[in-house]
Amino acid sequence: MSNVDAAEVAKFEALASKWWDPESEFRPLHQINPLRANWIDARAQVAGKKLLDVGCGGGILTESMAHRGATAKGVDMGEKPLKVAQLHALETGLQHVSYEKITIEDLAEREPESFDVVCCMEMLEHVPDPSAVVAACARLAKPGGHLFFSTLNRNPMSYIQAVIGAEYVLKLLPKGTHDYRKFIRPSELQSWIRQSGLVRQDSIGLTYNPLNQRYRLTDNQTVNYMLYATKPALSHDL
Repeated sequence: MSNVDAAEVAKFEALASKWWDPESEFRPLHQINPLRANWIDARAQVAGKKLLDVGCGGGILTESMAHRGATAKGVDMGEKPLKVAQLHALETGLQHVSYEKITIEDLAEREPESFDVVCCMEMLEHVPDPSAVVAACARLAKPGGHLFFSTLNRNPMSYIQAVIGAEYVLKLLPKGTHDYRKFIRPSELQSWIRQSGLVRQDSIGLTYNPLNQRYRLTDNQTVNYMLYATKPALSHDL
């Protein structure tokens, strides 16, 4: 069976036209994108590298990586968000960026070990089997490649902040955006990373201050967090 949740895809299909409106439901993505793009670039130096953005949606991160000199490819199972991403790239005249509707597992079968950098941001908590996505990302990375994952921690505080706070109180996100049961503890993600033959390198949290309405990177990984891993390089020993 395909590792796709049709209901999750439908959520983002319905909002596709708003993807590039920084004051829409996607405002949080626009606000956190520079933070995560800088964090990724500082570790992977994406310029001149082949980069994959898994679950790219309308292409916010994909485009920012292309602007930094990467040859960037975004994949998603939402047809409408992909069309928005393609149109935005045409409107801005951006080169070295492409999009495709395909599952990450199918892409891994077709193009194993093809990407220097693989990013899977805010996507693992929206699929039935996130461990399979991690394994597919690992197969897609070249030996010595860089992989980045971001998701939501699962604990009472993350439920209060990411669901009750963000969706119902502050209305930063549409109601029903997240299913708390699908949130992923760092220990779970790290286990899948090890099982996929990857090596964890670094992680960092992301917090939101409702008073100044700003996000910042922090050591606090209670709610949102990003994790950086690498794929071991091939050994040339006999």
